Amino acid sequence: MIGNEDSFISHLVELRSRLMKATVVVIAIFLCLMPWAGEIYDFLARPMMLALPEGSKMIATGVITPFLIPVKVTMLVAFIISLPWVLYQLWAFIAPGLYAHEKKLIAPLVVSSSALFMIGVAFCYYFVFGVIFHFINNFAPKSISVAPDIDSYFGFVMTMFIAFGLTFEVPVIVIVLVRMGLVSVEKLKQIRPYVIVGAFVIAAIVTPPDVMSQLLLAVPLCVLYEIGLLLAPLFVKITQAPKESESI
Repeated sequence: MIGNEDSFISHLVELRSRLMKATVVVIAIFLCLMPWAGEIYDFLARPMMLALPEGSKMIATGVITPFLIPVKVTMLVAFIISLPWVLYQLWAFIAPGLYAHEKKLIAPLVVSSSALFMIGVAFCYYFVFGVIFHFINNFAPKSISVAPDIDSYFGFVMTMFIAFGLTFEVPVIVIVLVRMGLVSVEKLKQIRPYVIVGAFVIAAIVTPPDVMSQLLLAVPLCVLYEIGLLLAPLFVKITQAPKESESI
């Protein structure tokens, strides 16, 4: 009992240490970026501004919103930049419970997870936003003056970034599930129809209510799922331990 309690406390201390290390880096990057908070928000708003009629601007309805929203955007950018370090802290916390050959997977998983998340965010920003915003603004009646609120815009952008970032993590999730033996590739292939349906349901919930934006999320999710199914057996074969009795 006492040994279990000591072990539990030591895990909590280790978790606290990892969270502190991740938080310090995020805050440090955030403070370095703060002088350019306005420019960072302008960059984030660029897809919307390009879709709006010439001369249009976004609006701020709150008293402190013109200050608060750029700060939030800067924090989001700081988190994305520091994502490799944050994921490393997560994997390093898990590492003591892994076999020696499994610990070697930390670096590839951190790099691939970070890269895929950023690719998902970039895909959303450079391609999806342009399609969605142009569609919405072209569909709007001529009697309406389109002037999005920056608070609502930030909330929408956050939701879309998270959705596409996590969508592009699907290959990593599939590979990890198969490598840990939680599910087989054959089982994942059997549930493929349910995954496709689920992809379109998630897309319908997350994206605006138009077919184009739903396809832009659902189709990549299905494609990335198939990529995960192709890579998982290769990854398992490469990283398979030579002996099941390998020590931790």
